[in-house]
Amino acid sequence: MPKSKVRKKTDYTLDPTNRTPVKVKAAPSSTLYLSVMFGFMLLGLVYLIVYYLAQDSIGWMADLGAWNLLIGFGFWIIGLVMTMKWR
Repeated sequence: MPKSKVRKKTDYTLDPTNRTPVKVKAAPSSTLYLSVMFGFMLLGLVYLIVYYLAQDSIGWMADLGAWNLLIGFGFWIIGLVMTMKWR
């Protein structure tokens, strides 16, 4: 039985005139952005810890009631949303 011929593969080379421009990636985030991002997350965590441990001792915190959870998680979520823009 005759063998079929194997085709030679042509080497693929890029044509420099056919290149599409590539968008330059942005620079890494500054240390200020990083510290604000982690600051919001830590502030939310510390706020919630203080709320649970000393809610009866701090008058204005006791007056807020369950809104303290929204405030603490709000700070934390702001920090989490900032992580989406972090490079």
